[in-house]
Amino acid sequence: MKTNYWAILVCAIVYWLIGALWYAVLFRAPWMALELANAQPSSRMNATALNLAPYIITFLLNLLIAFVLAQICMWRNANTIGRGAAVGILLWIGFVGPITLTTHLYESRPMELYAINQFYPLVGLCVMGAILGAWVRKATA
Repeated sequence: MKTNYWAILVCAIVYWLIGALWYAVLFRAPWMALELANAQPSSRMNATALNLAPYIITFLLNLLIAFVLAQICMWRNANTIGRGAAVGILLWIGFVGPITLTTHLYESRPMELYAINQFYPLVGLCVMGAILGAWVRKATA
């Protein structure tokens, strides 16, 4: 199999859109309430709503995540929707979840905030893995 760059691009876009849906629609009210309850005044709060840098950087990082996930899916021969989704879930269970939970525990923040912030990458990795597994590009001889 070869790296499918179109699938990686689609995965990055879908993950970015899931994030927009997650934080702007599905969990907006509880997320904002929990974040504001834990917010401390800082200079970063002065950023304007029109600052595009975080959105651009996030998309570039999503491309990186999708690329690495594609490589892992190829190594694991995850060439179906189910296998690809399973790889994404397994990566979250083995790496993202434990690492972020450890940090979260030391921050003494509400578990609801952890759930909102960290189940987004769980869903995202699962969906990206499913896309990569379904959209397998065969090597040409």
